[in-house]
Amino acid sequence: MIIYNVTTNIHESVHDQWLKWMQEKHIPEILGTGKFSSARIVKVLIEEEMGGVTYSVQYVTDSKQTLEQYYMEDAPRFRQEALELFADKMLSFRTELEVVSEH
Repeated sequence: MIIYNVTTNIHESVHDQWLKWMQEKHIPEILGTGKFSSARIVKVLIEEEMGGVTYSVQYVTDSKQTLEQYYMEDAPRFRQEALELFADKMLSFRTELEVVSEH
């Protein structure tokens, strides 16, 4: 199992709009690609010096191959939409995680 993690710091001025968009549009559309089995949003509880609110959005997929398909077929349009809506009010970085065991 692979977790595709997107950590985003979002400016307070667009926080509510961004969170609603994530929950009602962006995440459902990403899940709609059929490449992820689930997703969750978690809030990072450490305050950032730069301000804003930070979230980690974790998408679960079955394999690295499926994730690569997502990168090629879907990711560019999703990233473009986020940039068009929130531009310099958000900063994101992505991490790929492999589940070793669950207890």
